[in-house]
Parts: sequence; structure tokens; C-alpha cells
Amino acid sequence: MFDNLSLKLDRAFKTLKGTGKITEINVASTVKEIRRALIDADVNYKVAKEVTDKIKDEAMGRDVLISVSPGQLLVKITQEELTKLMGGSKVDIKLSGDPAVILISGLQGSGKTTFTGKLGNLLKKQGRQVLLVACDIYRPAAIDQLKVLGEQIGVEVYAEPENKNALQIANNAIAYAKKTGKKTVVVDTAGRLAVDEQMMKEIEELKKALNPSETLFVVDSMTGQDAVNTARTFDERLNFDGVVLTKLDGDTRGGAAISIRHVVNKPIKFISTGEKMENLDVFHPDRMAQRILGMGDVISLVERAQQAFDEDEAKRINAKIRQNNFNFDDFLSQLEQVKKMGNIKDLIGMIPGMGKAMKGLDIDENSFKPIEAIIRSMTPHERQNPDVINGSRRKRIADGAGRNITEVNNLMKQFDDMRKLMKKMNQMGGAKQALGRMVPPGMGRR
Repeated sequence: MFDNLSLKLDRAFKTLKGTGKITEINVASTVKEIRRALIDADVNYKVAKEVTDKIKDEAMGRDVLISVSPGQLLVKITQEELTKLMGGSKVDIKLSGDPAVILISGLQGSGKTTFTGKLGNLLKKQGRQVLLVACDIYRPAAIDQLKVLGEQIGVEVYAEPENKNALQIANNAIAYAKKTGKKTVVVDTAGRLAVDEQMMKEIEELKKALNPSETLFVVDSMTGQDAVNTARTFDERLNFDGVVLTKLDGDTRGGAAISIRHVVNKPIKFISTGEKMENLDVFHPDRMAQRILGMGDVISLVERAQQAFDEDEAKRINAKIRQNNFNFDDFLSQLEQVKKMGNIKDLIGMIPGMGKAMKGLDIDENSFKPIEAIIRSMTPHERQNPDVINGSRRKRIADGAGRNITEVNNLMKQFDDMRKLMKKMNQMGGAKQALGRMVPPGMGRR
């Protein structure tokens, strides 16, 4: 989402000239370009002007260290101001009460139901007993959608398909939660328009009656400044506690993420970057500012890896490596866990320097599929014993996967090279370190 903004900011910083100090003369054009980049990204004009004025004021007269160029110093100042603009620090959701009730609100099509499932999944991983409540009584199949998501994540869903009273359903769900020992209730509501008075009254009544510990407003970030304006209107009626930005992986300008906190004066608490239940991140303003400026976000990358990778499976793989017995079944298992971390382009953007390096390159999100197809075309014996795969077997595997023989040969060579490296590092006593640096064969190749 922030690719174009990052590119324009990078160009702006490169135009800064001068040594010793940042002066009004050498910073004026750069700040102008930063402001233009923010406005092009659909950041509110007043917000863009305010933040760039602060950048200029902060930069004026600052001494430039010998090892730091004026451009680098301005990047640091811009990062600090963007972080402040987006809230300064993360704000956790409040989970008070028995049970703690979280009310989900938002416009039609903003991704509320999907977010409800993702939040339930996140809370479950934190060790909480969760109940999801289907209170969207208007949208066809909304209840079924939430039930499907609940099955995927192993969280119970409370629904009354024949009941058309959302408040009654919610109250019954809370009573059920108390009876069954559920400590957290997440209430999914119908999408509504701010101009629909009847629907707005319904969500107001829900909040008043349920007295939730947290009311979240879900925003489709692809709607740009309209999302900011809608959030302001909803807040006047609901006084919600925080914002959730969905579809942040979309190909849009991203201005909502930058300016919504400043305009509405409510913190962004979560960002959603895909359809998978794992694609939900707690919002950290400082990390987002770093990503916008192309600095990466290693901490979030590590946190995703910790969530995606099973500890027991990691120990099993390490044992296989120590025994020089790593095979295609093990590799397939590792691929599955990497995929849980999110889309490849998003992950690459978290690596410092890689976001800029990969700009303009078409990264195919389906790059793993040919590899998986080839491996799944192997027999169980072949996957467990890669050395038995000779020429005739490779031809059969290629035909079965619908790929050409060259792709099979390339995968076999890359896999063999990886095993040799693992063996060498194992002999040096560094198998774990080697595994941490491994790049799966074929990853990022076209």
C-alpha cells in the first residue's frame, strides 16, 4: 500500500544538499516534496501541512554529525513526526468484565466479519476462552460466514438464525458465555451507513445495553480519506475506543492509515493485511513509520515467525538436520509454515533495505505453488528419499505436476545444494544458525 509513498519520500530525501547544518534554504524544497508525497498518498491536506511544518521546524538548525548526512537526519526527523502523527505508541484493547465484551462496528463491506474471526483467533492464541456472536441479521450468509471462520480457528460461534433482534441475540450470547465460562465475547454487527438513522440507532442501543469494554470501528483503508470522514461521523454517535484498518495489503495510497489517528483522535489498534486468519497485526506507529520510510520492520517479522512456526516441529526439523536426514516432506512442512506468515511481498517489505531493492519487481504471490505441485507429485518414498529420484522419475514427476522437466531439475539441484550446506554447517556445529539463514529453493524466482 505504501510503495508509491515510500518511493516519493526516498526521492525527496535524495534532493537534500548541504553540509554541516540543515538550513531553511536546503530543506525548503525537500519538505515541499514530502508534503506533496503525503497529499498524493491521500493524506488530509491540513494534516500533511501540519506534519511537514513540524518536520521543517524540528530540522532547522540541527547540527549534522560527521557520520550523518543532512538527508539521513531529515529521514530520522520525518520518522519521528510520522510516528507522533499515527499515535506515538501502540494502544492495547481493554478486556475488562466477566465476560469482556468487544463490539465490532463499521460500514458495509469494510471487513467486519473477517476481522471478528481474526480477532477471535488472536485472543485464543493468547489463552482466552472466546465466543464469537453473529449479530448481522441483515446481510445474507453473514451468519454462515462467521460460522465457517469459527470452525477454521476452533472458536465457538453463537447464532440465532431465526431471531431478527440483534440486541436480544447479543444479550442471550452473553448469558451463554457466562454459563459456559467464556471470558471474552466478540460481537459482529451489521454494516451500516452513517446516513441510515435506523441502523445507527441500533448500534447505539447495542453499545448502551452491552456496555462493552471495547468498541472497535472497522475501516476499509482502500477508501482513503472517505474512511477518515466516516470514522469521524461514527465516532460522534458511538464514541468508539479504537480503529481497525483492513485491506492494508491493497494497491491503494494508504493516506487513511497516516491521518485517521490525527483527525479522529482515536488510536489505530489493529491492521489487517490479508484474508488468512493469521493476517492481523497489533498497530505500532513507530514500526509503520519505519516501513513507510523503507527501514523495514524486523520486530514484526520475528513476531509473525514466532506465531507461525510450531516449536515442536522446529525441534523435529533441527534433529533431522543434525542427522543429515532433511527430506522433501520436511521442506514441504517448512513451506506451509512460511505461508502462514503472510504474503511474500509484505514479508520482504519488513526486511530493512529490501523494500527499496524490490520496488518495481513483480513478486508472484503464487510462487510456491509450482514447487508444491512438484513435491506433491512425488511418491511418499521419493519425498522421504530424494536420492532415489533419477531421470525417469523426474519425467514422471514433471508430467504429474504439469511442469516442465527443467523446473524439476532446478528444484532438485537447489534442494541438493541446500542439503550440502546444511551438512557442512552441521559439521561445523552451526546447524541452527544455518537453518536461520536458509532461503527455500525457488523462493522469489520466476
